[in-house]
Amino acid sequence: MAQHIDDPKWWPKEVPKRPGVYLFRAKDGRVLYVGKASNLRSRLSSYRRPGGDGRYLIRFLIEDAESVETLVTRTEQEALLLEDTLIKQHKPPHNIRLKDDKSFRMLRFDYSDRFPRLKHVRAHSPEVGKEGGRSRYFGPFASASALRKTVSDLHRVVPLRDCPDSVLNNRSRPCLKHQIGLCSAPCVGLIGEPEYADLVQRAARILSGDAEELSRDLELRMLEASQALEYERAAVWRDRLAALRRTIEGQGVRPKDDVDRDVLGLARRGDRAAVHRIAWRDRRMAESRTHHFLSELPDEELMHNVLTALYAPGRRKPPTEILLPVPPVEQLFLEETLGSKLVIPTSGDRRRMLDFAFENATAALKRQGDEEDRDEDALGQLVELLDLDASTEVMDCFDISNMQGSNVVASRVRFRRGHPDRSGYRRYKIRSVDGQDDFASMHEVVKRSLDRGLKDNDLPDLIVIDGGKPQLERALEARQESGAFHVAMIGLAKARAERTVKGRRKGPVEERIWLPGAEGPIILTAHSAVRHLLERIRDEAHRFAITYHRKERGKITSRLDSIPGVGPAKRKALLRTFGSVAGVAEASVEQLAKIEGVSPELARAIETALRKNP
Repeated sequence: MAQHIDDPKWWPKEVPKRPGVYLFRAKDGRVLYVGKASNLRSRLSSYRRPGGDGRYLIRFLIEDAESVETLVTRTEQEALLLEDTLIKQHKPPHNIRLKDDKSFRMLRFDYSDRFPRLKHVRAHSPEVGKEGGRSRYFGPFASASALRKTVSDLHRVVPLRDCPDSVLNNRSRPCLKHQIGLCSAPCVGLIGEPEYADLVQRAARILSGDAEELSRDLELRMLEASQALEYERAAVWRDRLAALRRTIEGQGVRPKDDVDRDVLGLARRGDRAAVHRIAWRDRRMAESRTHHFLSELPDEELMHNVLTALYAPGRRKPPTEILLPVPPVEQLFLEETLGSKLVIPTSGDRRRMLDFAFENATAALKRQGDEEDRDEDALGQLVELLDLDASTEVMDCFDISNMQGSNVVASRVRFRRGHPDRSGYRRYKIRSVDGQDDFASMHEVVKRSLDRGLKDNDLPDLIVIDGGKPQLERALEARQESGAFHVAMIGLAKARAERTVKGRRKGPVEERIWLPGAEGPIILTAHSAVRHLLERIRDEAHRFAITYHRKERGKITSRLDSIPGVGPAKRKALLRTFGSVAGVAEASVEQLAKIEGVSPELARAIETALRKNP
């Protein structure tokens, strides 16, 4: 769940002390930066310290970012690989992006060799795949040291050779590694090709995570040696067992197959539940999102309802496989309806993936609870500050958006108990105002909203007007005309910024509340809970209005669009050169034909079309 980057209360204490990744997002949702951390709270707190952490991008990041989103992982290695996945997916502008995967190492068995050995290769390098189906790859590994450690541990369990062919073909006696049990010495014939092939297959199974049989064998040998009081020998088997477990430790965030899969992690606290859905498509994370519910149903009933809601017809296509923490009610019926296999894993990679989703559901549930407590506290402080009715819980905020007086639209957003209630969001086209008149537009939209609210018995307790005293007065006129006298109203406006000689802003910008009939405004203290709540609802109204205005602006057409042969590129070139459609109409055929892509025939067609329909 994303958190507002300017909330000072969130930075130091609302982030878990867990490894994971964090994403800085802009107002429009774009990912600006993806980072990893062994301790998310400590890492994110460093961004608030003077000077950041020394990287030049930080000051630009703080200026551009609107929110921060976190994903917890089980280990730092998982965080590293998840960071790489998200960087490739979102291509954030503040991350260093390589053209390929050469930052990650892989291991390769080349089965065309007489005695195959594990070779270090780079992912997607020319060497990868050059033997076609004769090679098998494992990884990726985050660093060369991680890869070397894996190979070292593997050789303690499976004694494969690691020498190059030039050494293998020219030895006359075993090397030191054979004497300490790390190599089976195929170079001098101490193991045959069939027996060595069995070792290669065992190593491949271990690298693929399938080593239960070998693990049980090592545990039994360790126990037998310990019972025989052969403690040094038991320690050898213990170390080999530890090496095996380090080698097969899977990555919960990197599936090893190509199955389209959704993973649903469930966390609960009282009647509050959170389901974190991670969608894997083509071995990459396609979506990571938390869904919140209020429910006292048993887990099995809740999961049934969640599945039917998530994969309702027309909403999203069910994947091949869905991992769940508990079997839902009517599991067979759901599998037949959805066409998906519902799996409740208890071990292995699927269980690790489910644990990963559960950790994020738990973190999201905790954040939601903390947010709601904070929002309700802020609402209580606002009620006390403005002397509102104690039952106040529904707030509406309005914003006007236009571009040089054209396509004027407005938005209304609704907050309930301090957090967004999207069922109360509304969009308006301004009907009665010509040109750019924000005061008259505000009057119209407030009156239309109140009239509808009176009709539907859906009035807010408080209306926040984006603007100062003039905008508030026009909104009050609208309230008077509609008859919704009991709805409280305030205006929220920033003070004019004082500037120095060099044009820089002097000090922080004040936020001011304007009350009906008051001589002057109430100045909100910086970083107060009330200020943060009001800024959130105003910023949300602005975002919603801008989104609608861009949508409407995209529908604007030009007389040039009706001319055959004039597409978007030529239209832009014509308007850029001549400034407007009128300028294009006044241009001669010769001038038009100088535009790239405009032939003399098309130029005459443009002239004829525009002069016939001035």
